[in-house]
Amino acid sequence: MIQEQTQIEFSKKYRRFWNDTRYTILTGGRGSGKSFFTGVFLLGLTQEAGHTILFTRYTLRSANVSIIPEFKEKIEMLGLQPMYKITRDEIVNRENGSKILFRGIKTSSGDQTANLKSLQGVTTWVMEEAEEIDEESFDKIDLSVRQKDKQNRVILLLNPSTKEHFIYQRFYQDRSVAPGSNFSKGDTTYIHTTYKDNFNNLSKSYIAQIERMKERRPERFKAVIEGNWIERSEGVIFTNWKLGEFQEVSPAVFGADFGFSQDENVLLKTSIDKDRKIIYVQLCFYIKALTTSDLRTLYKKHAGDSLIIADSSEVRLIHELKSTCNIKPSIKGQGSVTFGIAMLQDYDLVIHNDDQAVHLVKELNNYIWLEKKSQTPIDKYNHALDSLRYAISYQLNNPFQGQYNFL
Repeated sequence: MIQEQTQIEFSKKYRRFWNDTRYTILTGGRGSGKSFFTGVFLLGLTQEAGHTILFTRYTLRSANVSIIPEFKEKIEMLGLQPMYKITRDEIVNRENGSKILFRGIKTSSGDQTANLKSLQGVTTWVMEEAEEIDEESFDKIDLSVRQKDKQNRVILLLNPSTKEHFIYQRFYQDRSVAPGSNFSKGDTTYIHTTYKDNFNNLSKSYIAQIERMKERRPERFKAVIEGNWIERSEGVIFTNWKLGEFQEVSPAVFGADFGFSQDENVLLKTSIDKDRKIIYVQLCFYIKALTTSDLRTLYKKHAGDSLIIADSSEVRLIHELKSTCNIKPSIKGQGSVTFGIAMLQDYDLVIHNDDQAVHLVKELNNYIWLEKKSQTPIDKYNHALDSLRYAISYQLNNPFQGQYNFL
Protein backbone atom coordinates (compact mmCIF):
# COMPACT_ATOMS: atom_id res chain seq x y z
CA MET A 1 0.00 0.00 0.00
CA ILE A 2 1.04 3.59 -0.56
CA GLN A 3 1.24 4.33 3.14
CA GLU A 4 4.13 1.83 3.41
CA GLN A 5 5.98 3.14 0.35
CA THR A 6 6.19 6.85 1.08
CA GLN A 7 7.21 9.22 3.83
CA ILE A 8 3.84 11.01 3.89
CA GLU A 9 2.77 11.71 7.45
CA PHE A 10 -0.92 11.75 8.33
CA SER A 11 -2.90 11.92 11.53
CA LYS A 12 -3.17 8.56 13.26
CA LYS A 13 -6.93 8.94 13.03
CA TYR A 14 -6.74 8.14 9.32
CA ARG A 15 -5.48 4.64 10.10
CA ARG A 16 -9.14 3.77 10.64
CA PHE A 17 -9.54 3.94 6.87
CA TRP A 18 -8.11 0.43 6.77
CA ASN A 19 -11.18 -1.29 8.17
CA ASP A 20 -13.68 -3.98 7.26
CA THR A 21 -16.81 -1.85 7.54
CA ARG A 22 -18.98 -0.94 4.58
CA TYR A 23 -19.32 2.73 5.48
CA THR A 24 -16.61 5.23 6.37
CA ILE A 25 -17.85 8.68 7.33
CA LEU A 26 -15.12 11.30 7.34
CA THR A 27 -16.23 14.60 8.85
CA GLY A 28 -14.20 17.67 9.60
CA GLY A 29 -13.68 21.33 9.00
CA ARG A 30 -11.58 23.16 6.47
CA GLY A 31 -7.87 22.49 6.50
CA SER A 32 -8.24 19.07 8.10
CA GLY A 33 -6.61 17.23 5.18
CA LYS A 34 -9.48 14.79 4.73
CA SER A 35 -9.75 15.21 0.95
CA PHE A 36 -5.99 14.90 0.46
CA PHE A 37 -5.72 11.74 2.51
CA THR A 38 -8.74 10.16 0.85
CA GLY A 39 -7.13 10.70 -2.55
CA VAL A 40 -3.95 8.97 -1.42
CA PHE A 41 -5.97 6.10 0.03
CA LEU A 42 -7.86 5.63 -3.24
CA LEU A 43 -4.63 5.51 -5.22
CA GLY A 44 -3.52 2.84 -2.78
CA LEU A 45 -6.62 0.80 -3.56
CA THR A 46 -5.91 0.99 -7.28
CA GLN A 47 -2.61 -0.80 -6.73
CA GLU A 48 -4.71 -3.89 -6.10
CA ALA A 49 -6.35 -5.53 -9.11
CA GLY A 50 -10.12 -5.60 -9.43
CA HIS A 51 -11.08 -2.19 -8.05
CA THR A 52 -13.55 0.15 -9.73
CA ILE A 53 -13.88 3.30 -7.63
CA LEU A 54 -16.73 5.71 -8.31
CA PHE A 55 -15.78 9.21 -7.13
CA THR A 56 -18.71 11.61 -7.14
CA ARG A 57 -19.72 15.12 -6.25
CA TYR A 58 -23.31 16.27 -6.31
CA THR A 59 -22.52 18.65 -9.16
CA LEU A 60 -19.40 17.94 -11.20
CA ARG A 61 -19.15 19.67 -14.56
CA SER A 62 -15.52 19.10 -15.55
CA ALA A 63 -13.48 16.59 -13.59
CA ASN A 64 -10.42 17.39 -15.70
CA VAL A 65 -10.53 20.95 -14.35
CA SER A 66 -11.63 20.49 -10.76
CA ILE A 67 -10.52 17.05 -9.47
CA ILE A 68 -8.15 15.36 -11.91
CA PRO A 69 -5.37 17.95 -11.33
CA GLU A 70 -5.50 17.22 -7.59
CA PHE A 71 -5.01 13.51 -8.25
CA LYS A 72 -2.24 14.23 -10.76
CA GLU A 73 -0.43 16.14 -8.04
CA LYS A 74 -0.68 13.17 -5.68
CA ILE A 75 0.49 10.74 -8.37
CA GLU A 76 3.52 12.92 -9.12
CA MET A 77 4.26 13.35 -5.43
CA LEU A 78 4.24 9.57 -5.04
CA GLY A 79 6.39 9.05 -8.15
CA LEU A 80 3.75 6.88 -9.82
CA GLN A 81 3.30 8.69 -13.16
CA PRO A 82 4.23 5.66 -15.36
CA MET A 83 1.65 3.51 -13.60
CA TYR A 84 -1.43 5.55 -14.53
CA LYS A 85 -3.33 6.53 -17.64
CA ILE A 86 -5.27 9.75 -17.03
CA THR A 87 -8.21 10.89 -19.17
CA ARG A 88 -10.78 13.65 -18.74
CA ASP A 89 -12.84 11.67 -16.24
CA GLU A 90 -10.91 8.50 -15.36
CA ILE A 91 -7.63 7.38 -13.84
CA VAL A 92 -6.64 3.84 -14.78
CA ASN A 93 -3.81 1.70 -13.41
CA ARG A 94 -2.06 0.46 -16.56
CA GLU A 95 -0.67 -2.60 -14.79
CA ASN A 96 -3.80 -4.14 -13.30
CA GLY A 97 -6.80 -2.27 -14.74
CA SER A 98 -8.10 -0.85 -11.46
CA LYS A 99 -9.60 2.58 -12.00
CA ILE A 100 -11.21 5.67 -10.53
CA LEU A 101 -14.26 7.06 -12.34
CA PHE A 102 -15.19 10.72 -11.72
CA ARG A 103 -18.86 11.57 -12.12
CA GLY A 104 -21.46 14.15 -11.10
CA ILE A 105 -24.82 13.17 -9.66
CA LYS A 106 -26.56 16.24 -11.08
CA THR A 107 -25.44 17.52 -14.49
CA SER A 108 -26.81 19.73 -17.26
CA SER A 109 -28.46 16.59 -18.64
CA GLY A 110 -30.37 16.07 -15.40
CA ASP A 111 -30.21 13.57 -12.56
CA GLN A 112 -27.56 10.94 -13.27
CA THR A 113 -28.45 8.63 -10.37
CA ALA A 114 -29.98 6.01 -12.67
CA ASN A 115 -26.84 5.92 -14.83
CA LEU A 116 -24.52 5.78 -11.85
CA LYS A 117 -26.36 2.94 -10.13
CA SER A 118 -26.12 0.97 -13.38
CA LEU A 119 -22.32 1.10 -13.53
CA GLN A 120 -20.89 -2.40 -13.41
CA GLY A 121 -18.28 -3.67 -10.98
CA VAL A 122 -18.12 -0.72 -8.56
CA THR A 123 -16.27 -1.80 -5.43
CA THR A 124 -15.93 1.60 -3.73
CA TRP A 125 -18.15 4.66 -3.91
CA VAL A 126 -16.75 7.96 -2.67
CA MET A 127 -19.13 10.88 -2.17
CA GLU A 128 -17.24 14.13 -1.68
CA GLU A 129 -19.20 17.09 -0.27
CA ALA A 130 -21.74 14.52 0.91
CA GLU A 131 -23.71 17.20 2.71
CA GLU A 132 -25.10 18.04 -0.76
CA ILE A 133 -26.66 14.66 -1.52
CA ASP A 134 -30.28 13.76 -0.78
CA GLU A 135 -31.33 10.51 0.83
CA GLU A 136 -33.07 9.06 -2.21
CA SER A 137 -30.02 9.46 -4.46
CA PHE A 138 -27.77 8.10 -1.74
CA ASP A 139 -29.85 4.95 -1.29
CA LYS A 140 -29.97 4.21 -5.02
CA ILE A 141 -26.21 4.44 -5.52
CA ASP A 142 -25.43 2.74 -2.20
CA LEU A 143 -27.42 -0.34 -3.22
CA SER A 144 -25.45 -0.60 -6.48
CA VAL A 145 -22.13 -1.16 -4.64
CA ARG A 146 -22.31 -4.94 -4.38
CA GLN A 147 -19.32 -6.48 -6.17
CA LYS A 148 -18.48 -9.99 -4.99
CA ASP A 149 -15.01 -11.06 -3.85
CA LYS A 150 -13.96 -7.51 -2.90
CA GLN A 151 -14.66 -5.42 0.18
CA ASN A 152 -17.41 -2.99 -0.74
CA ARG A 153 -16.83 0.51 0.59
CA VAL A 154 -18.97 3.64 0.75
CA ILE A 155 -16.88 6.64 1.82
CA LEU A 156 -18.63 9.89 2.70
CA LEU A 157 -16.61 13.10 3.05
CA LEU A 158 -18.38 16.15 4.38
CA ASN A 159 -18.19 19.38 6.24
CA PRO A 160 -21.16 18.73 8.54
CA SER A 161 -24.17 20.88 7.87
CA THR A 162 -27.31 21.01 9.97
CA LYS A 163 -28.83 18.23 12.02
CA GLU A 164 -31.80 18.03 9.65
CA HIS A 165 -29.56 16.20 7.17
CA PHE A 166 -30.30 12.51 6.73
CA ILE A 167 -26.63 11.55 7.26
CA TYR A 168 -26.74 12.97 10.77
CA GLN A 169 -30.10 11.42 11.51
CA ARG A 170 -29.30 7.97 10.07
CA PHE A 171 -25.67 7.50 11.08
CA TYR A 172 -25.49 9.54 14.28
CA GLN A 173 -28.86 10.21 15.88
CA ASP A 174 -30.47 6.83 15.13
CA ARG A 175 -27.35 4.92 16.19
CA SER A 176 -26.63 6.97 19.32
CA VAL A 177 -23.23 8.00 17.99
CA ALA A 178 -21.84 11.29 19.28
CA PRO A 179 -20.70 13.78 16.63
CA GLY A 180 -16.92 13.98 16.45
CA SER A 181 -16.46 10.29 17.25
CA ASN A 182 -13.47 8.29 16.06
CA PHE A 183 -14.30 4.60 16.19
CA SER A 184 -16.17 1.82 14.40
CA LYS A 185 -19.69 0.77 15.30
CA GLY A 186 -21.56 -1.90 13.41
CA ASP A 187 -21.08 -1.43 9.67
CA THR A 188 -19.70 2.12 9.97
CA THR A 189 -16.34 3.68 10.76
CA TYR A 190 -16.39 7.27 11.98
CA ILE A 191 -13.42 9.60 11.49
CA HIS A 192 -13.45 13.23 12.56
CA THR A 193 -10.49 15.55 11.99
CA THR A 194 -9.81 19.26 12.26
CA TYR A 195 -7.01 21.59 11.26
CA LYS A 196 -5.18 20.54 14.43
CA ASP A 197 -4.76 17.07 12.90
CA ASN A 198 -3.14 18.63 9.84
CA PHE A 199 -1.32 21.46 11.59
CA ASN A 200 2.16 20.77 10.17
CA ASN A 201 0.86 21.04 6.60
CA LEU A 202 -0.80 24.44 6.99
CA SER A 203 0.76 27.85 6.46
CA LYS A 204 1.27 30.29 9.30
CA SER A 205 -1.03 32.80 7.63
CA TYR A 206 -3.82 30.21 7.39
CA ILE A 207 -3.43 29.33 11.07
CA ALA A 208 -3.57 33.04 11.94
CA GLN A 209 -6.77 33.39 9.91
CA ILE A 210 -8.32 30.48 11.79
CA GLU A 211 -7.37 31.97 15.15
CA ARG A 212 -8.95 35.29 14.20
CA MET A 213 -12.18 33.53 13.26
CA LYS A 214 -12.12 31.64 16.56
CA GLU A 215 -11.89 34.92 18.47
CA ARG A 216 -14.26 37.07 16.40
CA ARG A 217 -16.84 34.56 15.17
CA PRO A 218 -16.84 31.57 17.53
CA GLU A 219 -20.05 30.02 16.20
CA ARG A 220 -18.79 30.08 12.63
CA PHE A 221 -15.47 28.68 13.83
CA LYS A 222 -17.26 25.71 15.39
CA ALA A 223 -19.14 24.97 12.18
CA VAL A 224 -16.59 25.74 9.45
CA ILE A 225 -13.26 24.95 11.12
CA GLU A 226 -14.12 22.39 13.78
CA GLY A 227 -16.70 20.74 11.53
CA ASN A 228 -19.47 20.46 14.09
CA TRP A 229 -23.04 19.54 13.22
CA ILE A 230 -25.19 22.59 13.89
CA GLU A 231 -28.82 23.35 14.51
CA ARG A 232 -28.60 26.33 12.13
CA SER A 233 -26.20 29.16 11.41
CA GLU A 234 -25.95 31.93 13.95
CA GLY A 235 -28.37 34.76 13.22
CA VAL A 236 -30.29 33.17 10.34
CA ILE A 237 -32.82 35.43 8.65
CA PHE A 238 -35.62 32.89 8.25
CA THR A 239 -36.84 30.74 11.13
CA ASN A 240 -40.48 30.67 10.01
CA TRP A 241 -40.34 27.46 7.99
CA LYS A 242 -40.94 23.74 8.23
CA LEU A 243 -40.91 20.71 5.95
CA GLY A 244 -44.29 19.48 4.74
CA GLU A 245 -46.39 18.84 1.65
CA PHE A 246 -46.91 21.32 -1.18
CA GLN A 247 -50.50 22.50 -1.59
CA GLU A 248 -51.67 24.48 -4.60
CA VAL A 249 -54.07 26.79 -2.81
CA SER A 250 -53.73 29.55 -5.39
CA PRO A 251 -52.52 29.29 -9.02
CA ALA A 252 -48.85 28.35 -8.95
CA VAL A 253 -46.26 30.97 -9.81
CA PHE A 254 -42.65 29.93 -10.36
CA GLY A 255 -39.48 31.78 -9.40
CA ALA A 256 -36.19 31.39 -11.29
CA ASP A 257 -32.59 32.36 -10.66
CA PHE A 258 -29.89 31.94 -13.28
CA GLY A 259 -26.44 30.49 -12.73
CA PHE A 260 -23.63 29.33 -14.96
CA SER A 261 -20.39 27.49 -14.17
CA GLN A 262 -20.14 28.58 -10.53
CA ASP A 263 -23.72 29.20 -9.43
CA GLU A 264 -26.85 27.09 -9.54
CA ASN A 265 -29.78 27.55 -11.89
CA VAL A 266 -32.91 27.34 -9.77
CA LEU A 267 -36.59 26.92 -10.43
CA LEU A 268 -39.15 26.65 -7.64
CA LYS A 269 -42.92 26.51 -7.45
CA THR A 270 -45.00 28.64 -5.06
CA SER A 271 -48.59 28.90 -3.95
CA ILE A 272 -49.94 31.37 -1.37
CA ASP A 273 -52.68 30.80 1.17
CA LYS A 274 -53.36 34.45 2.06
CA ASP A 275 -56.08 33.64 4.59
CA ARG A 276 -53.82 31.38 6.67
CA LYS A 277 -50.64 33.36 5.89
CA ILE A 278 -48.83 30.32 4.46
CA ILE A 279 -46.52 30.14 1.45
CA TYR A 280 -46.06 26.65 -0.02
CA VAL A 281 -42.76 26.08 -1.82
CA GLN A 282 -41.48 23.20 -3.95
CA LEU A 283 -37.96 23.27 -5.36
CA CYS A 284 -37.98 21.90 -8.91
CA PHE A 285 -34.25 21.86 -9.71
CA TYR A 286 -30.98 23.28 -8.44
CA ILE A 287 -28.29 22.65 -11.07
CA LYS A 288 -25.12 24.37 -12.28
CA ALA A 289 -23.97 24.90 -15.84
CA LEU A 290 -27.22 24.70 -17.81
CA THR A 291 -27.47 25.95 -21.38
CA THR A 292 -30.38 28.02 -22.67
CA SER A 293 -31.68 24.90 -24.38
CA ASP A 294 -31.48 22.99 -21.09
CA LEU A 295 -33.47 25.73 -19.35
CA ARG A 296 -36.17 25.69 -22.01
CA THR A 297 -36.59 21.95 -21.59
CA LEU A 298 -36.65 22.02 -17.80
CA TYR A 299 -38.97 25.03 -17.61
CA LYS A 300 -41.50 23.37 -19.89
CA LYS A 301 -41.21 20.11 -17.94
CA HIS A 302 -41.82 21.68 -14.52
CA ALA A 303 -43.76 24.87 -15.18
CA GLY A 304 -45.58 24.19 -18.43
CA ASP A 305 -47.48 27.38 -19.29
CA SER A 306 -47.47 28.72 -15.72
CA LEU A 307 -45.91 32.10 -15.04
CA ILE A 308 -42.20 32.23 -14.22
CA ILE A 309 -40.70 35.33 -12.57
CA ALA A 310 -36.97 35.37 -13.22
CA ASP A 311 -33.91 37.38 -12.25
CA SER A 312 -34.20 40.60 -14.25
CA SER A 313 -30.43 41.07 -14.50
CA GLU A 314 -30.37 38.52 -17.35
CA VAL A 315 -32.36 40.53 -19.91
CA ARG A 316 -30.98 38.72 -22.98
CA LEU A 317 -31.60 35.27 -21.55
CA ILE A 318 -35.17 36.09 -20.53
CA HIS A 319 -35.79 37.46 -24.02
CA GLU A 320 -34.54 34.19 -25.57
CA LEU A 321 -36.66 32.07 -23.24
CA LYS A 322 -39.80 34.16 -23.75
CA SER A 323 -40.48 32.57 -27.13
CA THR A 324 -41.23 29.20 -25.50
CA CYS A 325 -41.93 30.03 -21.83
CA ASN A 326 -44.36 32.25 -19.95
CA ILE A 327 -41.57 34.20 -18.29
CA LYS A 328 -41.28 37.74 -16.97
CA PRO A 329 -38.40 39.57 -15.27
CA SER A 330 -38.48 40.46 -11.61
CA ILE A 331 -38.58 44.12 -10.70
CA LYS A 332 -35.65 45.35 -8.65
CA GLY A 333 -35.01 48.67 -6.98
CA GLN A 334 -33.39 50.21 -3.95
CA GLY A 335 -34.65 48.29 -0.93
CA SER A 336 -36.35 45.55 -2.94
CA VAL A 337 -34.31 42.77 -1.32
CA THR A 338 -35.07 43.99 2.21
CA PHE A 339 -38.75 44.44 1.37
CA GLY A 340 -38.95 40.98 -0.17
CA ILE A 341 -37.33 39.40 2.90
CA ALA A 342 -39.77 41.20 5.21
CA MET A 343 -42.65 39.96 3.06
CA LEU A 344 -41.46 36.35 3.37
CA GLN A 345 -40.96 36.74 7.11
CA ASP A 346 -44.60 37.75 7.45
CA TYR A 347 -45.75 34.29 6.30
CA ASP A 348 -45.11 30.71 7.40
CA LEU A 349 -43.11 28.81 4.78
CA VAL A 350 -43.90 25.15 4.09
CA ILE A 351 -41.11 23.46 2.10
CA HIS A 352 -42.14 20.39 0.13
CA ASN A 353 -40.24 17.47 1.62
CA ASP A 354 -38.68 15.65 -1.33
CA ASP A 355 -35.17 14.96 -2.61
CA GLN A 356 -34.70 18.59 -3.72
CA ALA A 357 -35.61 20.14 -0.37
CA VAL A 358 -32.10 19.69 1.02
CA HIS A 359 -30.82 22.60 -1.11
CA LEU A 360 -33.44 25.05 0.07
CA VAL A 361 -33.04 23.88 3.67
CA LYS A 362 -29.31 24.47 3.42
CA GLU A 363 -29.90 28.04 2.25
CA LEU A 364 -32.48 28.68 4.97
CA ASN A 365 -30.06 27.44 7.62
CA ASN A 366 -27.18 29.56 6.35
CA TYR A 367 -28.72 32.79 5.04
CA ILE A 368 -27.75 35.45 7.58
CA TRP A 369 -27.44 39.22 7.83
CA LEU A 370 -24.15 40.70 6.70
CA GLU A 371 -25.15 43.90 8.48
CA LYS A 372 -28.28 43.48 10.55
CA LYS A 373 -28.61 47.19 11.32
CA SER A 374 -28.83 48.09 7.63
CA GLN A 375 -30.80 44.90 6.84
CA THR A 376 -28.18 43.76 4.34
CA PRO A 377 -28.01 39.96 3.86
CA ILE A 378 -24.96 38.02 2.75
CA ASP A 379 -24.64 37.44 -0.98
CA LYS A 380 -24.55 33.66 -0.84
CA TYR A 381 -26.85 30.80 0.14
CA ASN A 382 -29.48 32.74 -1.78
CA HIS A 383 -30.10 31.19 -5.19
CA ALA A 384 -33.30 29.41 -4.19
CA LEU A 385 -34.24 32.18 -1.76
CA ASP A 386 -33.86 34.82 -4.46
CA SER A 387 -36.12 32.73 -6.71
CA LEU A 388 -38.66 32.54 -3.90
CA ARG A 389 -38.48 36.28 -3.33
CA TYR A 390 -39.05 37.00 -7.05
CA ALA A 391 -42.16 34.80 -7.18
CA ILE A 392 -43.70 36.03 -3.94
CA SER A 393 -42.93 39.70 -4.52
CA TYR A 394 -44.78 39.48 -7.83
CA GLN A 395 -47.88 37.97 -6.22
CA LEU A 396 -48.16 40.15 -3.13
CA ASN A 397 -48.54 43.88 -2.79
CA ASN A 398 -44.95 44.84 -3.58
CA PRO A 399 -44.30 48.55 -4.26
CA PHE A 400 -41.39 47.53 -6.47
CA GLN A 401 -43.68 45.68 -8.84
CA GLY A 402 -44.09 47.70 -12.01
CA GLN A 403 -44.50 47.46 -15.75
CA TYR A 404 -42.45 44.91 -17.67
CA ASN A 405 -41.68 47.25 -20.51
CA PHE A 406 -38.13 46.52 -21.54
CA LEU A 407 -38.63 43.26 -23.44
